[in-house]
Amino acid sequence: MGAFERYAPFVQDFIYRNHWDNLRAIQVAAADAIFNTDENLLLTASTASGKTEAAFFPIITLFSENPPASVGCIYVGPLKALINDQFLRLNDLCAEADIPVWHWHGDVAQSHKSKLMKNPSGILQITPESLEALLLHKHAAIPKLFRDLRFVVIDEVHSLLRGDRGGQTLCLIERLSRLAGVNPRRIGLSATIGDPEGTGAFLSLGTGRKTLIPQFEAKGAKWRLSMEHFYVKDVQAAEGKQISDSLPVLEEKTDTAPENSDPGIGYIFEHTRGKKCLVFVNSREECEAVTTTLRQYCERQHEPDRFLIHHGNLSASYRETAEMLMKDDSQTMTTVTTATLELGIDIGRLERAFQIDAPWTVSSFLQRMGRTGRRELPQEMWFVIREDAPEVRAMLPSTIPWKLLQGIALVQLYLEERWVEPPRLDRLPFSLLYHQTMSILASCGELSPKALADRVLRLRYFHRITQEDYKDLLRHLIQTDHIQQTEQGGLIVGLAGERVVNSFKFYGVFQENEEYTVRCEAQELGTVVMPPPVGEKLAIAGHVWTVLDIDHKRHQVYCELVKGSVPAYFGECPGDLHTRILARMRQVLQEDRSYPYLMKNAVARLEQARFTAQHSGAGKQHLISLGGKMWCLLPWMGTYPFLTLERVLKIKCAQRLGLKKLDTARPYYMQFTMQADADTFFQVLREELEKPIDPLELVYPKELPLFDKYDEYLPEALVKKGFALGVLDLEGLRELVRNW
Repeated sequence: MGAFERYAPFVQDFIYRNHWDNLRAIQVAAADAIFNTDENLLLTASTASGKTEAAFFPIITLFSENPPASVGCIYVGPLKALINDQFLRLNDLCAEADIPVWHWHGDVAQSHKSKLMKNPSGILQITPESLEALLLHKHAAIPKLFRDLRFVVIDEVHSLLRGDRGGQTLCLIERLSRLAGVNPRRIGLSATIGDPEGTGAFLSLGTGRKTLIPQFEAKGAKWRLSMEHFYVKDVQAAEGKQISDSLPVLEEKTDTAPENSDPGIGYIFEHTRGKKCLVFVNSREECEAVTTTLRQYCERQHEPDRFLIHHGNLSASYRETAEMLMKDDSQTMTTVTTATLELGIDIGRLERAFQIDAPWTVSSFLQRMGRTGRRELPQEMWFVIREDAPEVRAMLPSTIPWKLLQGIALVQLYLEERWVEPPRLDRLPFSLLYHQTMSILASCGELSPKALADRVLRLRYFHRITQEDYKDLLRHLIQTDHIQQTEQGGLIVGLAGERVVNSFKFYGVFQENEEYTVRCEAQELGTVVMPPPVGEKLAIAGHVWTVLDIDHKRHQVYCELVKGSVPAYFGECPGDLHTRILARMRQVLQEDRSYPYLMKNAVARLEQARFTAQHSGAGKQHLISLGGKMWCLLPWMGTYPFLTLERVLKIKCAQRLGLKKLDTARPYYMQFTMQADADTFFQVLREELEKPIDPLELVYPKELPLFDKYDEYLPEALVKKGFALGVLDLEGLRELVRNW
């Protein structure tokens, strides 16, 4: 029987109503795996390829034939926006079969959640954080809610593999399964997986099943891609130069930005009028600044505001309004956004995506590009690379257009090799270990040390954690009153631990800053870090506000709307570049070829950079003299080996080389003064790297490298061990330096 014939009649009707001529290969493959095996499943295919339907058509068919006696399927989504979107899509599909679809996250009404608690059934859509809250506060209800759980679908699974959030998700599924006495099949969905086999193994941890990864020929997608470069001020790179006429012309310029506008932002302003677009930026601060500037241009041109804003610090009302307007095909609005609209959400007939500067990963580039190209339109992205013009006397490394090289490298790696970043699955997750320990203790009540260790260390994600390390953690938590030992020898949450566990911020494992809620009268605007003093201005929701009052106890900021622009601040947001991207950036600088998507300023800027690299040696040499005792090192390696190299130079080599004043622009270059010559530098570095080095030696004497959210509650020894053995990449560095 074919997949279509096996589907329930209401699924077949849905396919007819939507005028699908045939099923896609991924839907046929998923139906075969779900109907005919009992294994887990990883579905990898491009965005808008029908992965969600591929997973859910068979699941709801099985549910219609044999309704589950509780929630039968959990859908874990990384973003509220994605869950809201999928909730509407699945509701329509399941309504005819009377299969309830529930969604559960911080913005969902309590009345909706109460109905689920009374009538556990159908499909539950939830974020990892809300699943954590459910296990913590509804611990006793878990067996009733999930006693017949058959499937767990994890959407955008690649986004959960970048840190502790993926580990948290797997721990929660494992804990829930134990409590409910079930072993549901796991189905992972992703458009951008760099290592499908490794991800499949990760997905299956603790299930006793294999993960099937169907292979099929993907239909070639048509891209419309351009990349243009702008100096923020002064003359543009192509002005006064002869540039080849063979460059792409995507559209004639018909609209104009205000006189003296920022050239890159003006370019976006000109090419978004009358179109539905997304403008991706790499930080919430930039999101606010770009939106404010674009809105000011509308005002100066005496035209209505056509720009929306969407990022994680905005209130739910602002985010959901932007999502609703973008889904309305009669609207031609443009939304400036961070990664919050990067994943999965279908916002209809989106005509164009812009990317300001380069994203940090190939995966992000593909996801952002994949927001377009639906409703039979080609995928279309315009890169807008912005840079301050180098000063006349600037030193070599600051004259290299790093973001332009990064953008080209991301595109070329995918075009040439279909390469996407592999997940990092070898970390030492001590921060998450603290979190799950406290969560289990808070939900279960008193446990003996042995029972607690058994529950925590049996979670497969903690396979690298030794019993000795766990004993050290428990001793430290007892000493610091995060855990208290009862007279009978049992363990309960201590007073210090209660303050952590009782905060709603405990549900998440990603790093957060202390945030203040910003209000204007009755309207909640969002949250900020470090509010300015009363009377000063702050930027949020794409507008500028004057601070009227601050309630530091309740973390509330009260303000009123004013005109103008000021920078926003939401806390640090570091990027992580893979070594393959840096290596391809170097190749871009070395090779003598053009790329068909570069526009005239980008072509001119790249030519200029290649000329400089050729004459300075930057394209071929790793170490370049900047004059006198000043040197520049171009390692062309990813963030983690780069970080390791910094420490090897400072701790192991500095004295032998007379190396001082080491200054880094991670992960692009380092500058320093040095008494030694280039040959001695390489000789000393190789000699030191070939010696046996304990990674813990690369932690500075008084350093406490707090990287993850709960590191501050760990014993110092574990923080240092987690950083040295889980973040630093000594072996990767050795291999790269051997090839210099």
